[in-house]
Amino acid sequence: MYRRLKRQLLCFALVGLLSSFLLISFSLSNASATEPELEILGDRQLEFSTSALTLEQRGQKFYLLGNFSQAITLWQQAAIAYSEKQEVFNQVRVLSNLALAYHQLGDAAQANKLILSSRRLLEEQDNPGIEREQTLAQVLNHQGILQLAQGKINDAIALWQQAKAIYETIEDESGIIRASINLASAFKNLGLYRRAFKTLEDIEPILATQPDSSLKAAGLRSYGDILRLVGNIAQAETVLTESLAVATKLDATQDRVKTLLTLGNTLSVAPDELKAQKYQQALELYQQALVICRNSTHCLVTSLPLQINLAQLNLLLKTNDWWKGEKLLPEISSYLKRLPNNQTHIYQQINFAHSLIELRQKAKHEARTLKNIPSWAEIEAIVSDIIIKARQIPSPRAESYGLGLQGKITEQLQKWSIAQELTQQALIVASNINAGEISYLWQWQLGRINYAQGDIETAISNYSQAVEILKNLSQDLVAINSNIQYSFRESVEPVYRELIDLLLQPNYDSIVSQKKVSQKNSQKNLNQARDVIESLQLAELNNFFREACLDTKPVQIDQVDRQAAAIYPIILSDRLEIILSLPNQPLQSYSVPITQVALEQEIEQFRQTVVIRSRRAFYEPARKLYDWLIRPEIEALEAHNIKTIVFVPDGLLRNIPLSALYDGEQYLIENYRVVLTSGLQLLAPRPLTDIKLKTLAVGLTQERQGFSALDFVNQELEEIQTQMNSLVLVDQEFTTQAFQQEIQLSNYPIVHIATHGQFGSSLDNTFLLAWDDKININQLDNILQGRTPGQKQAIELLVLSACETAAGDKWAALGLAGMAVRAGARSTVATLWSVNDEATAQMMSHFYQQIAKKQFPKAEAVRKAQLSLLNSPWYNHPFYWSPYVLLGSWL
Repeated sequence: MYRRLKRQLLCFALVGLLSSFLLISFSLSNASATEPELEILGDRQLEFSTSALTLEQRGQKFYLLGNFSQAITLWQQAAIAYSEKQEVFNQVRVLSNLALAYHQLGDAAQANKLILSSRRLLEEQDNPGIEREQTLAQVLNHQGILQLAQGKINDAIALWQQAKAIYETIEDESGIIRASINLASAFKNLGLYRRAFKTLEDIEPILATQPDSSLKAAGLRSYGDILRLVGNIAQAETVLTESLAVATKLDATQDRVKTLLTLGNTLSVAPDELKAQKYQQALELYQQALVICRNSTHCLVTSLPLQINLAQLNLLLKTNDWWKGEKLLPEISSYLKRLPNNQTHIYQQINFAHSLIELRQKAKHEARTLKNIPSWAEIEAIVSDIIIKARQIPSPRAESYGLGLQGKITEQLQKWSIAQELTQQALIVASNINAGEISYLWQWQLGRINYAQGDIETAISNYSQAVEILKNLSQDLVAINSNIQYSFRESVEPVYRELIDLLLQPNYDSIVSQKKVSQKNSQKNLNQARDVIESLQLAELNNFFREACLDTKPVQIDQVDRQAAAIYPIILSDRLEIILSLPNQPLQSYSVPITQVALEQEIEQFRQTVVIRSRRAFYEPARKLYDWLIRPEIEALEAHNIKTIVFVPDGLLRNIPLSALYDGEQYLIENYRVVLTSGLQLLAPRPLTDIKLKTLAVGLTQERQGFSALDFVNQELEEIQTQMNSLVLVDQEFTTQAFQQEIQLSNYPIVHIATHGQFGSSLDNTFLLAWDDKININQLDNILQGRTPGQKQAIELLVLSACETAAGDKWAALGLAGMAVRAGARSTVATLWSVNDEATAQMMSHFYQQIAKKQFPKAEAVRKAQLSLLNSPWYNHPFYWSPYVLLGSWL
């Protein structure tokens, strides 16, 4: 939790500082061409008083050097000179610059007074025109900076929206870019990443036509950063690399440093299989930025060295070399002591305090002695200072973080009553400002504290409230996860799992009521645990998409199919819990005493051996998994005449073919239809017997974009044509545009895609291959939007027959589930790994024979097709038949 919170705070601080340094010079617009960030208005400079202009330029240079006091002195003189010359617009601009200088010194009252004075002077002018509108827009920009720094984000947004509207009216493209950057920063602070992305995406065409300038570098940098936050990592790297090229060409030191820092932050977010490589690259970028900054007087007096060191420290704490972060502590401490009191700097201080706590925790866990880490008492003193500063501004959010951090420290020291009191204070402050993204953290912390004191009932209440807050945050789930989706594993998922752990503790009822009642008989707890694991599955998908795009409603298993049972395996740190839902029966549960580490080792062993066609080493892990997942329920399944098992798989269980679980004599598929779903709440059941079947079948046979040829795709598609009315697009015919046109012009209940594809744990590495390009999930969504305005026109069956999950990515099946859900299909058939395409052709031939008959549900059609391969002499190894999975509705 605290690693994630620390990243959130760093992100907030970086955003605030980026905005400040970008926007400071924007009101120096008419002054000088010496700074690449300035807006030059040509001959209008001739109107200036030479002495006033000189004073303003000198003030600008002192400001950029960080000598804000000297800048104030010069700008005050310039403002007087402009006033005497009755050059009101120039006077207004300098007053707004003065406001920013006082803001940098921590004098918010004087800053607000000056910005309001500049507004009043403008309002007194009766001569409308471009000069007045441009000056007003600049003042609004600066006022937005002040509002943002004081935590009034919505006020800042309103001001920047006004500024942007003015710039659009007077057709000032540079002004539009500035205001858009500011708006995006504010939306980012609120966690509204999609709005931030849309804001910057709208100005991308304008940016592309701009000459190389500091403003262009800044715009590209902001756009790249928001691309990172919405999950488009590859595009983010491309845009940031372009920003770096512009800054390097201009020899703009601070722009180079800022972009290297942002690029490092982007690389530091990586899937498991790339972490080592990307982390090293990010650390190298941070070092490069630091070297450049240390060779520039202008850069050294900014807080950029502090930002870089904090970023390095955060990243090192994620690696095995976490202890190297100790060397950064003296320099970070030195910078923090010199900073004036404002919200940005408070968040940097909070970030540092979190890092110190994590360093102490790691040192204790690994019994490593680090001499430069402050003691708990010293860290407490740092946090106390944070709270005092937060109250001075005031900044309730920072105050809440500070109080919660104090609670965390005392929790570590096992001072339970003090920790509880401090955390409750933090919760009250967060609740008063309706900050759910903070409140859930303190409910979670209270849950741990109460559990440590033996008060399980109150702990469950705390955890339940934390989960409810997370559910209510809905599309803002990403807002509490500033360092993209991989920190979801650290910041959100544990809340759900720890609640389930409490609900399913074997001794829970006896602890609470002192009665000898087994927890396994508590329907209330079982129902809540099932709801929580389904909520977690939905949260994972929403996080995968970086937005809440799933509308759900509860569905009972017996309302769907009276011969189907749902199995919820839940992986906890010390055991495997299984909840069984049978039609018209109370929930049942079973507990398997195996640790998460041991279970995941068996899962990985099964996944690695089942794809080796020449051996049968998969039998042992397949049998163990059967014994843990199925054997405890066999008696109940047989007693209720169950034909279909619907798995809501958890964690790494999503990566394996559950149909190939082995009881020692038979595979699971030989006795049951096997279906996967992310939760019964996502089901929209409708049998194929109610539908007139028609298929759009597309595919590639030739080698494309480095992917091998699929020699039997023609046979596969021809077989489909023989079974039902079909339109086939092959190779050059299967372009993204042609596919989209066919989808939009005709209503195909079945869409069959026989092409290379990959499912991964991020949007970037989840795609399908068309002749002309890759189709990612969002593009697929856009293609299918035209034919899914309502459930009646939804795709009934989507078949992806040549795809695979990304190698080395243990969360890759998220991409599979995401592709299925985003497609809007009631049912999806896909493959966990790439299969011999001749076997695929035979499998699909049998499958569509069953579908065309309309005699069986889709799950039975898949089962019969798999059995046709299993019973053949050539394809009876699970490698050939088991990777086919049915997701969603099985009817």
